[in-house]
Amino acid sequence: MSFQSNQPGEIRSDGRAAGQLRGLKFQNHIAPHATGSTLIEWGNTRVICGVMVEETVPRWMKEQKVSGGWLTAEYSMLPYATLERKQRDISKGKLDGRSSEIQRLVGRSIRAVVDLEKLGSRTVCVDCDVLQADGGTRTAAITGSYVALMLAVRKLMHQGKLAENPVREAVAAVSVGVVRGAVLLDLCYEEDAAASVDMNLVMNGRGEFVEMQGSGEESTFTEGELAVMLELGKKGIQELLKGQALALSEATP
Repeated sequence: MSFQSNQPGEIRSDGRAAGQLRGLKFQNHIAPHATGSTLIEWGNTRVICGVMVEETVPRWMKEQKVSGGWLTAEYSMLPYATLERKQRDISKGKLDGRSSEIQRLVGRSIRAVVDLEKLGSRTVCVDCDVLQADGGTRTAAITGSYVALMLAVRKLMHQGKLAENPVREAVAAVSVGVVRGAVLLDLCYEEDAAASVDMNLVMNGRGEFVEMQGSGEESTFTEGELAVMLELGKKGIQELLKGQALALSEATP
């Protein structure tokens, strides 16, 4: 399934308008042993998102007698995802700070749209592995994880392990930023590296914000620029939600 945005406006180095998403494509069931999986191809960024289910909950939930289930996420960038080989975290003996930050963001974003009580006493594990990085890997991980999660939920419901859908609404994420004075949607790596302001938006299907991460890169930004970034970001999220819905509608059982 592929989905292409078409927004008029300023032309960028890759031919896109300022408010235009890169091409988006989902390849579902990419990992046969996962409960649900998809390969999200977003421009030149590619991330495999897989979901597996453990029929238990973390020890802290048992000790604190917390009911329901849990959802957690892991994120990693494969050594060949970038032009220069990235050392595996296991070879360093610990997860690097960036990977830790991103996987926590992915986990928070997906949990925000899931009714953990309806999961029952089980843990949903979301794994995001970056095959190729060209900017926006965290937003791709979140957007792809929702599709993988819905595929997993469908399978669990078909198997009779879930009585009802625990996912309350969709969730997607996109980047916006200020590059050489222009507000742009969905930054590729070249634009991200040159950005004076970088922001990531996570929103649900009701148009509510789940999380906002924004900062000036040795710079500042005005309220007006923030308003434009939010406007472009919200429009981008709406297009991503449509792309997710199309990918799920075309998914084979």
